[in-house]
Amino acid sequence: MSNYRKALVAAAIGTLALTPLAACSSNDSNASSNVSAAAATQPAPVAQVDNLTGVSTAVALDSGFTGALTTLGLTPGVVGTAALADGSVSFPITGGNVKYWQPGTVDPYVQGEIMHDGSGLSLAAPGTVVELTDFVIDPGTSLLTGDVSVNGAPAAADAVLFDLNGRTLKPLQTGPNDTAILQGTEVKISEDAAGLLNETFKTDAVKPGLLVGIATITIATK
Repeated sequence: MSNYRKALVAAAIGTLALTPLAACSSNDSNASSNVSAAAATQPAPVAQVDNLTGVSTAVALDSGFTGALTTLGLTPGVVGTAALADGSVSFPITGGNVKYWQPGTVDPYVQGEIMHDGSGLSLAAPGTVVELTDFVIDPGTSLLTGDVSVNGAPAAADAVLFDLNGRTLKPLQTGPNDTAILQGTEVKISEDAAGLLNETFKTDAVKPGLLVGIATITIATK
């Protein structure tokens, strides 16, 4: 085992409150046994948190995105418990789970569901306000879904709002107060979101794949 991997494993064991993978009992159904057998063919995750309770997902907004908003006459804002400051928008984590494997051993090596109920991002033009809320990150599919409303009326539920490029993700880091940090994922406008925004704001300037910013996910491990 390389020194890098030893250090990563040691750090994860020391700070991430690891939860072992569950094993099926001898009384489980054949289907459950098959699932257990499949799980046994891959290594155990380096780190696993089954019940996320915080802290946040922050996105450092890219100048190309903020410049595009200015060109379109759109003003960004926040909804609920989200915060916008110093060029970064932050959404508190409210639930979910996450597993992290040594990169290269499992694909995708980050899996789970990260929920952000009660917060979101708003885009406003004279007479029109679009709110994107209740984000759910699925690192396994590299998608961020959420709900959309226009002037307070529901427009879409569980829509794919942003595509995530995890190829830019940095190795797992440990933070203060029993936290773990996943930093470096690119957040881009999805095709569905681009279409919805163009239709709502009567433009064709919002392009799928537009880089919104770089995400930093900080999770509480205890």
